[in-house]
Amino acid sequence: MKIEEIISQIEEQKNLPNLNLSVKEKTEAFTHKLFHTLFDKQTPVRDNLMELGMDFEVLAKLVCWEPGSPCQDIWSEYVEMLPGILKKLNLDAQAIAKNDPAANSVEEVYLSYPGFFAIAIYRLSHEFYKFGLPLVPRLMTECAHSLTGTDINPGATIGNSFFIDHATGVVIGETAVIEDNVKIYQGVTLGALTVDRTLRNVKRHPTIKKNVTIYANATILGGETTIGENSVIGGNVWLTKSVPANSMVSHTPQISIKNTADK
Repeated sequence: MKIEEIISQIEEQKNLPNLNLSVKEKTEAFTHKLFHTLFDKQTPVRDNLMELGMDFEVLAKLVCWEPGSPCQDIWSEYVEMLPGILKKLNLDAQAIAKNDPAANSVEEVYLSYPGFFAIAIYRLSHEFYKFGLPLVPRLMTECAHSLTGTDINPGATIGNSFFIDHATGVVIGETAVIEDNVKIYQGVTLGALTVDRTLRNVKRHPTIKKNVTIYANATILGGETTIGENSVIGGNVWLTKSVPANSMVSHTPQISIKNTADK
């Protein structure tokens, strides 16, 4: 096959006119700059906010290809929300430092905890999601996902003082609702019972009430599933039905231990 034919066939298959991979790269750079602006003492807030505004304008032009989509006008309203978002994130960091005996300082939480980074990018993307900004919120959380192994859809609703310990393998779906003071551990899934495109505008993911703890590798599925407040969900539990408040839910596996020295 001649090179001209190969090029022609490749170009024929590139049939998505709005697919621009630079959107992903620019969003990742924007996300990291936003994080540094809010948390790094050495980063000048005023200068960076101006730069972020220009970066956002470029992003908005790339992703708002549909008529009537919200674009550059979002930025000024979003900036007004940043102090409130930062206040929530400081509560998240304090919750982690308070509850994790391995945390030596709040600074350590900000710098080294993947769960905190994933929560931070979720909260920063969630407000863009509520504005209806296309693509960018999901790319922001995918940036955190790739770095932390934690997948929080920007559409999820999460209350104050949220704590994800270890973080790896956590999945939180788009319509999940998590109230205040919830703690979850690695491998937890808050997912849907079925994957069906017709359910796009239906609540598909569970509701977690206040003060709930969910231990490692628990799976909780379904939009009608509610975990009542003050409940504890043990490791490896699989739930598709609601649990009343103040419940203790556990999974008891059958474990066999044999002494190989015995004959």
